[in-house]
Amino acid sequence: MSESPRQPDLSETSPVSKADTAPLSGTPAPAPSVAAMEEALQEAAKGGTNIETLVGRLVIDQGLATPEEVQHALELSRQNREDQNQRSLVQILVDNEYVTRRQVSRLRQMLEAERSGQKIPGYRVLGKLGAGAMATVWKAKQLSLDRTVAIKVLPRKFTSSQQFIERFYAEGRSAAQLNHPNIVQAYDVGKAGDYHYFVMEFVDGRTVHDDIVKHKRYSEKEAVEIAIQVCEALLHAHERGLIHRDVKPKNIMINREGIVKLADMGLARAISDKEAAEAEQGKAFGTPYYISPEQIRGELKIGPPADIYSLGATLYHMVTGNVPFDGKNPSAVMHKHLKEALVPPDHVNPRLSAGVSEVIEMMMAKDPRQRYATCRDLMTDLRAVKEGKTPPIAHKDVFDSKALASLASAEAAAPVEELPVDRSGVDLRPAWRDPVVIALVALLVVSVTANILQVVLKE
Repeated sequence: MSESPRQPDLSETSPVSKADTAPLSGTPAPAPSVAAMEEALQEAAKGGTNIETLVGRLVIDQGLATPEEVQHALELSRQNREDQNQRSLVQILVDNEYVTRRQVSRLRQMLEAERSGQKIPGYRVLGKLGAGAMATVWKAKQLSLDRTVAIKVLPRKFTSSQQFIERFYAEGRSAAQLNHPNIVQAYDVGKAGDYHYFVMEFVDGRTVHDDIVKHKRYSEKEAVEIAIQVCEALLHAHERGLIHRDVKPKNIMINREGIVKLADMGLARAISDKEAAEAEQGKAFGTPYYISPEQIRGELKIGPPADIYSLGATLYHMVTGNVPFDGKNPSAVMHKHLKEALVPPDHVNPRLSAGVSEVIEMMMAKDPRQRYATCRDLMTDLRAVKEGKTPPIAHKDVFDSKALASLASAEAAAPVEELPVDRSGVDLRPAWRDPVVIALVALLVVSVTANILQVVLKE
């Protein structure tokens, strides 16, 4: 997981309160005074007498200052105490410009992370990545393998709820079944003391949501390339019997090498899990802006086309800068997914090709049977669009089901009229005035007359 800004919108999972691993951000607050920071640090360290050692180590671990700079600051701090000078280590670090006030203001959460990290053996927590309704996510170091990881921790207030605990572990089990370069890898899940935790791959990068917030929309080429990689991830999950059920911009991450990672298996479910499907029947699990119609209806059978719809809604948002359906509340948005016709993406952004618009419209067909049957089929069309070609499946569907149906309706509605006969090539003169006919008649008369005379002369 990685840091990403959190925007107040309807892109949160609904109606189930689920962990959103995107960190809190927004407009940066002014850095507090050094005295206020020291008080907060002392509180975060719970009054420990070793505050300077903790601060010094965290500053070095985070790369805010070199060991030599911290050692110099510690020596000055000891000298100040001997001289009865009240300057603390924090004040010295700031005064010597080894760290900034804003960097020091982050030490409180680092110390909080340090305290939480002590509860999970084998890991040293480096800082908080984000917090949501159902989990807090920390950046940490796995000591045995010396690698950076992300640890999702279930808050204590949910540890008394067996339902929340089971869903938390279900996410870990689902993620553990998948091993693909386009999926955030699960490493471990367990309990340490009062903490339930889930260790996963740390993605050093950004989310698609971050990019939309920053740039409004993607170019068609970039968006299609990202969609292809998400397709690869979903195909891997579907072939192993899992549906994601929460594909959206915040759950699509891009690392510094440009590799796309599908994250958050919190709503993932086995397609064949009849018991879970029956327990959830009639409930809408998903995110309002990107949820499929069948998820809204809480249908018993939810399959790969539901993920294809959500990816279509995500791709729509990426190339147009707008969500496909908007409203004042989740219910209004979901009602539009069910009933309102989709505005074609190339009507919103005229720069889009007809091909990508056809693909998105097929992905977002309200009837699952009219969407792509598999992600493999979808990738065929996306790759065609990427190469500047006509998408063979979506275009065929558009021609057959729309154009021909429209033509048939027009023909059925047209009035039946007697069509005029084209006689431009026909000679309309009476037959008896034709020279050929006259000549034949004359020859007939001569022949008959000759025969009569011949008979008379013989008598």
